[in-house]
Amino acid sequence: MNILLNGRVKASFGAVLSLSSMPNTDPPLIVCLLLSVITLSAFNTLVVAATNSADTTQATLYSIESSNASGNLLLDVAHAGNRLVAVGDRGHILFSDDQGGHWTQARVPTRQMLTAVYFVDERHGWAVGHDAQILASEDGGATWTRQFEDLKREAPLLDVWFKDASTGFAVGAYGALLATSDGGQHWENVSERLDNPDQFHLNAIAAVKDAGLFVVGEQGSMFRSADWGQTWERVEGPYQGSLFGVIGTAQPSTLLAYGLRGNLYRSTDFGSSWAPVELKATRGALEFGLSGATLLGDGSLVIVGNGGSVIRSSDDGVTFSVFNRPDRISLSAVTAAGNGKLILVGQGGAHTTTPTGAELGQ
Repeated sequence: MNILLNGRVKASFGAVLSLSSMPNTDPPLIVCLLLSVITLSAFNTLVVAATNSADTTQATLYSIESSNASGNLLLDVAHAGNRLVAVGDRGHILFSDDQGGHWTQARVPTRQMLTAVYFVDERHGWAVGHDAQILASEDGGATWTRQFEDLKREAPLLDVWFKDASTGFAVGAYGALLATSDGGQHWENVSERLDNPDQFHLNAIAAVKDAGLFVVGEQGSMFRSADWGQTWERVEGPYQGSLFGVIGTAQPSTLLAYGLRGNLYRSTDFGSSWAPVELKATRGALEFGLSGATLLGDGSLVIVGNGGSVIRSSDDGVTFSVFNRPDRISLSAVTAAGNGKLILVGQGGAHTTTPTGAELGQ
């Protein structure tokens, strides 16, 4: 990764260093996770047709097979039907058909870090990552093809969302917003749809029930679209620090945005107004950064982050219980496993845990 020494990135890098100085955190992992958001070169790609042209000009580098791939750094995990699919460092994509008991490494045409994965059904999924790469699968994550990349700019895409097998969006560094209406055969840069003159990094995109799409990013930036991505409105947010994630709840127009130092905010009107959510840990207020979330089948919400933080709500995000794993590993994403268990990914790969986030048997 290239670290740019302009004023904005310096300030963001300072935030990372302040996080890494917190007790019980792991500085190398925090830097690895957060620098993918804040320290990469400018992304100004024009409208393009997504092709695999790079494959014709140079040999494709596939991710290196590793017997310990499931124990290496993973950044996101999603369901493809009953299958679990996780993505992470070095282009690793893993899938499990027994709810995390065993993982199989997929053959993936990249060695770049992959930051996010999303499936619309049991077969069709997309993964995004560094070099602005977008990968696609039509067989539930077992095999992947590269739909789009920009090797010269080395700018990462940081999240991806699809409405169906045709319509989707990817967001990333320096205000990047890409769109497709044909399942990724062509990707178009539609960043100009956002009122984002400072090109704040866009860290996450999510759907909000009966409302539309919501994007959060650097310096508390927020954007919403009531027409599912065609037009966007800038939202005045409650927080000026970086927001790393956003998730809709089971209730209409209700969502949560989260980020640095345990900052968590809830809105019941699609982002027009916000209320802070208090998070109390054993030794006081939770101050670890929050990085990933999931909405479970029963409507419960689980959010994870640094310091082994696993927080859970059964009242649509009004209140949360807080659990910090004794190992204090940094976590980047979470999803459901069978029988009420959770799959956590981050430092040390994939972990199958109890509903609270504790190791099984504890």
